[in-house]
Amino acid sequence: MALKAQIDADIKQAMLAKDQDKLRALRAVKSMILLEETKEGQTGELKPEDETKILTKAVKQRKDSADIYRQQNRPDLLAVEEAEIAVIEQYLPKQLSESELKEKLQAIIIRLGASVPSDMGKVMGVATKELAGQTDGKAISAMVKVLLQ
Repeated sequence: MALKAQIDADIKQAMLAKDQDKLRALRAVKSMILLEETKEGQTGELKPEDETKILTKAVKQRKDSADIYRQQNRPDLLAVEEAEIAVIEQYLPKQLSESELKEKLQAIIIRLGASVPSDMGKVMGVATKELAGQTDGKAISAMVKVLLQ
């Protein structure tokens, strides 16, 4: 089932269950999907990789907001963001653990023949494409820095 259809079905379920956190998160994702579909030059349904990008962007936005609320000591707003993150992450592919990420990055580094920190850009380009949706760019970047030292 396409992501949009799944989101629509889950919005109906959340409305019936009166689950406001889930409903708010799903409506935000639906809005992002509709904006992407109606963007100039877009034709028809979104590709699965575009859907993953939208979901990843939604999670990143909420994590950034959660960090700000944590710094400002706003547990009420922090709880809202964390609830939305939990809902949206259910639609993303399984996230890699730190050890799985390290293993995959080591394989990419060996495949590319990278060995010095100046090869980081080459590794990041391949890694971000191959691991899209499975982990965030910050985690990839940090691990590549460690592995190329």
